[in-house]
Amino acid sequence: MENPFSQPGITFGNAKTDGVERRGWFVGHFVNAANLRSTEILEVKWGIHAAGDSRSEWSVNQVATTLSILIKGRFRLQFPEQECLLAEEGDYVIWSAGVPHTWIAELASTVVTVRYPSLEGDSIEKAE
Repeated sequence: MENPFSQPGITFGNAKTDGVERRGWFVGHFVNAANLRSTEILEVKWGIHAAGDSRSEWSVNQVATTLSILIKGRFRLQFPEQECLLAEEGDYVIWSAGVPHTWIAELASTVVTVRYPSLEGDSIEKAE
C-alpha cells in the first residue's frame, strides 16, 4: 500500500513493515511499487534476527557487493577464509561478488544489509 504522505521524488515508510514479504528486503528490483523503493541500483534489508537464528547453507552473489551493518546485538558472518564478528553498534563487513557466506545471530540482532547492484537471480546457494 502506497503511503499517503509520499510525494513524487520522496518515499516514506517503515523498513520492518515494507520488508515483510521478502524476509526484510525492502528496496530493490523486486519491489512492485511505483516509488523509489523499486530500483536496480541496490537492495536494502532490515534484518531482525532472534538469538540463534542462522543461515547454515552457503550463499553467494555472482555480481553484487554486500555491506552488512550491525544496529544492535551480536552477529557472526562466516566466509571460507575468514570469520567476522559484528559486536559493537556500527560494526560492518563488506564482501565482494563471488564470496560465499553463512551467518548466525549470537544475540537478538538487527542488521542493515545493502547489496549493489540489484539483479534478479544474482544470489544463489552454494555447496561448499
